[in-house]
Amino acid sequence: MYDPTVARLTYRALLGRRRALILGALPLLLIVISLAVRALTGADDQTASDVLGGFALATMVPIIGVIAGTGAIGPEIDDGSVVYLLSKPLKRPTIIFTKLIVAIAVTMVFSAVPTLIAGLILNGNGQQVAVAYTVAALVSSIAYSALFLLLGTVSRHAVVFGLVYALVWEALFGSLVPGARTLSVQQWSLAVAHKVADAPLVTSDVGLPTATVLLVAVTVLATWFAGQKLRSLTLAGEE
Repeated sequence: MYDPTVARLTYRALLGRRRALILGALPLLLIVISLAVRALTGADDQTASDVLGGFALATMVPIIGVIAGTGAIGPEIDDGSVVYLLSKPLKRPTIIFTKLIVAIAVTMVFSAVPTLIAGLILNGNGQQVAVAYTVAALVSSIAYSALFLLLGTVSRHAVVFGLVYALVWEALFGSLVPGARTLSVQQWSLAVAHKVADAPLVTSDVGLPTATVLLVAVTVLATWFAGQKLRSLTLAGEE
């Protein structure tokens, strides 16, 4: 189910000079903000939770997920080079699964690691805030990668749609419309993080059982649909 050659090509595409600079910009900004906040306010658990929840999890993680998820396959479909990949004796689910693993790994490295570092800077992991939000970043990285990988297979405007979801639905509607939070990857991951934190600083509008089911369902279904779409592209090419 995992092909090293496909993985190597996908890593190379995602971590090219330009894309790597984009991927590294938000984590660097998070760390700079954390250093400034710590210098100005000192170690404060609530402030740490506000920064990690408001910027790291609500903005940085989904945007990095968009870049990694759509970038894992979208450009190949757009420029037609996916035909060369599909012509190889590889099962289509193997291609999708491999690209998903790469997208997840890249998203985790560029989101969860900086979140942990920022949390340690802000309050030294007081009340497990840093670890809780790191867990949330890890969990959401999986769902975001699958969701945006699917977008990359079905639309030439996957980045635009992904950013709309990340910045409008997750950040805007998720904070203003209570009902929208139920359909938010961010809230699902916060439900997991809530179990990690030692104090009610990390909260979610979704219960842990519901969040777990939805995280698994979105990841599995998005991966399956991406595989189906890739299969249809193969048939179109063969015809």
